[in-house]
Amino acid sequence: MLRIALLSLALVACSKKTEDKAASPPPAPPAATTTTVGSDGLRHIAVEANKEGYKPDKIPGKPGEQLVLVFTRTADSECISQLKAPDGKLVDLPLNKPVEVAVTVPRTGEVGFACGMDMFHGVVVAQPST
Repeated sequence: MLRIALLSLALVACSKKTEDKAASPPPAPPAATTTTVGSDGLRHIAVEANKEGYKPDKIPGKPGEQLVLVFTRTADSECISQLKAPDGKLVDLPLNKPVEVAVTVPRTGEVGFACGMDMFHGVVVAQPST
């Protein structure tokens, strides 16, 4: 009798684990980065500034590459209304209007940018060439 009770308990536990796995959603894919090459020959990378921060918040580039980050603020939030650019300058980000910021990828490591209140951050990262 004890065997039957333990076997029943084990079956219920196993079926519960299977249900839990089936119910959990798959992991979200990484956010797509919109990149275009402008008439200036530089890569232009769209960066959305919203209440959750910057999307994408990590931008890879070749060491020494010049990029143009195109910031568009999509949320009416005071925090992200200004951008502290990698060169340290404060740049106003008007709502729903793209603002271009020129950035040079460092030879090694990364350079950062942040909101005016220093709450949200992003980086441009040097990717070693292979």
